Amino acid sequence: MFSGAGGMSVGAIMSGIDVGFAVELDKQAAETFSLNHKDTILLNRNIKVISATDFHGLDKKKQKVIFGGPPCQGFSTSNQKNRGKDNINNWLFIDYLRLVKEVRPDWVVFENVKGLIETENGFFLDAALEGFKEIGYTTNHFILNSADFGVPQKRNRLFIVGSLHGIEISQPKSTVIKPVTVKEALEDLPELNNGDNADIKDYSGLALSRYAKNMRGKLNECCNNVVTKNAPHILERYRHIPQGGNWEDIPKHLMTNYADTSRCHTGIYRRLKADEPSVVIGNFRKNMLIHPWKDRGLSVREAARLQSIPDWFRFSGSIGFQQQQVGNAVPPLLAQAIFKALLQYND
Repeated sequence: MFSGAGGMSVGAIMSGIDVGFAVELDKQAAETFSLNHKDTILLNRNIKVISATDFHGLDKKKQKVIFGGPPCQGFSTSNQKNRGKDNINNWLFIDYLRLVKEVRPDWVVFENVKGLIETENGFFLDAALEGFKEIGYTTNHFILNSADFGVPQKRNRLFIVGSLHGIEISQPKSTVIKPVTVKEALEDLPELNNGDNADIKDYSGLALSRYAKNMRGKLNECCNNVVTKNAPHILERYRHIPQGGNWEDIPKHLMTNYADTSRCHTGIYRRLKADEPSVVIGNFRKNMLIHPWKDRGLSVREAARLQSIPDWFRFSGSIGFQQQQVGNAVPPLLAQAIFKALLQYND
């Protein structure tokens, strides 16, 4: 449900789960999903008009899981305009619950931003948990940090895992001793400049880290090597920002178009640190996230690497749509950890 481009589905497949159906309303995200998940039936429709009868041909003998998460912008802590009950998108979890009640899968994995816990003093989290309980599911919920599961990014996500058979699964434990860094994730990717749009390019060198080798596989070239073309005055700002710095490092005479720089978000003009996991890869173009050692923004492929999306995965559409799809994706390695935890109880 709410599959987006298919990041969570990649994690499910990596765990050995057969993804039979996907539901996604956004046309661009649906096109990317279908491009990469050719064996999955994609329903490019509003979830409100979807029912259990649309999932025809399911093998009744096989265990099933419904997974995914409603749009999270309405719960994000960075959204201070319409985080509450008046945001219609914040109620889409009701249709999620409806389909779970109709299909009666053995498992449910509900994913969302950490902000769901805080929105309206926990109203939506309590409503989701109570909703699952009312239709017969035993649940556990926890916050997981992507960096603890091999993703080169600090990204906290909420997971609610429900069982129709009374199982309360334990929180997955970290799978790494040392977090994967931005340098380990990006150093073999193609050399790019501001505004590059070549799409397919050769790698710049050998994959040196285990992480890069896993993302790259046996490929000799990779796609989605496109970078937003920033204006000269934006590039000049970039030059003043050290790794880990942000807009506060930019000389004031270069920020005169801002009426009040004190109101700038701390995430604006953030240059990534090479020796640490990345900050959250959300709307990385709007936030002006800066490459750690180049004075430019991130390419779509670089952002995908920081999301643990394998290099074989191709994003479709304009650069803006590609950037949005990457930022909205659930990191596959994080999703894989959840599904592996679930499958331990599947014998």
